[in-house]
Amino acid sequence: MSSSETKAEYVSEEHALSHVAGYCVINDLSERAFQLEGTGQWVKGKSANTFGPIGPWLVTADEVPDPQALHLWLEVDGHRYQDGSTSTMVFGVAYLVSYLSRFMSLQPGDIISTGTPPGVGLGQNLDLFARRQRDQAWY
Repeated sequence: MSSSETKAEYVSEEHALSHVAGYCVINDLSERAFQLEGTGQWVKGKSANTFGPIGPWLVTADEVPDPQALHLWLEVDGHRYQDGSTSTMVFGVAYLVSYLSRFMSLQPGDIISTGTPPGVGLGQNLDLFARRQRDQAWY
C-alpha cells in the first residue's frame, strides 16, 4: 500500500496519504493450529509459504477519494462470508502510515496489510473450510 518516490520516515498523519500508491486486496490466511494450539503467537499462523496472496489488481490512490469509505466483501462458491467497510477500521490508513513511519522506514513498494472485515473463518463452519474452495470473489 505504501509508495512514493522516496522513503517515508516520521510522516505526519496529514501527509501520510501522499505516500500511498494504491489499494489492493490481500487474502489474510491463518493457520489456526499454529496460533491457538502452540505458543499463541499470531505471526506464526500468518507466515507460511503461499499465505497472504495479493491482488491481482491495484487501484491507484487517485481513484480512491476516501480510503475510509470502501465497501469490502468476500464470496466463496457464491455465498457471502465477509461484508464490511473500511469505515469500521480500528485505525485509519493515514494513521497507520504515520504511526509505522515512526518506527521503520517505509520504502516505495512496501505493503501494509490493515486487517479484515467481519466474518473471519474462525467463526465459520469448519467443515466448509475442509473442502477445496474453487470460486472465491473478493470485492
